[in-house]
Amino acid sequence: MEPTSILAYFCALLIGISLGLIGSGGSILALPVLVYLLKIEPFIATSYSLFIVGSTTSIGALKNIYYKTVNYKAVIGFGVPSIISVFITRKVLLPLIPTHFTLLGIDIQKNTLIMFTFAVVMLFAALKMIRSQPRDPSKSTSNTYSKLLLQGVLIGILTASVGAGGGFLIIPILVLSLKLPMKTAIGTSLCIITIQSLVGFLANLQIDDIRWNILFNFTALSIIGILIGMYLTRFFKDSQLKTGFGYFVLIMSFFIFINEMFF
Repeated sequence: MEPTSILAYFCALLIGISLGLIGSGGSILALPVLVYLLKIEPFIATSYSLFIVGSTTSIGALKNIYYKTVNYKAVIGFGVPSIISVFITRKVLLPLIPTHFTLLGIDIQKNTLIMFTFAVVMLFAALKMIRSQPRDPSKSTSNTYSKLLLQGVLIGILTASVGAGGGFLIIPILVLSLKLPMKTAIGTSLCIITIQSLVGFLANLQIDDIRWNILFNFTALSIIGILIGMYLTRFFKDSQLKTGFGYFVLIMSFFIFINEMFF
């Protein structure tokens, strides 16, 4: 086995730990690992990522349902519209984008566009989490739930486009808009991610060159990782998880920017 493949499978373990520990970060690691280490074409890698993340988070989702750390209003209000938009985006919208096109006189590759979009979204999500103020329990969130439908649709389109489970976008909304405790936001996020990721993968199941051995091995290691991550959550406070999550996403966004621009 090549050194890059060994590193990729080690990262699969880290992906699971990240998902178990902070309810996100899986797709943020999975897509770069699949593209840069396993040399999988970016659009196909987005489908791989959706399967890996969806299968892995299902374990965490079941655990959080058992321990009652899931906000079902958010799962329905946010999850249902995002799941529908994920399916439509993967099945209808993305296939319409050509692999190479010109915009405002600039030649653009579809694969590069996917990676840059991914990095930009990561950057803004990271800054929002790092700079956020402590939640104020006295503030009402009743009106916020009415906004979840639109947010769910937009995030569904975006996460489907870059092959992300969406936790790095969902968690900031749950924490900052709905004022959910970080651990409840994590459990809720895992439920939403599981459903929308697997739906997104099924929308493109007709892809011919899926390397199932890589997919299953990667997913198995990620599942082991999420079990480790869920155990580690007991040793951290909400504020530590939120800040650490923000810095993690920030570092990964810069990595993708640098790699796409110079390598």
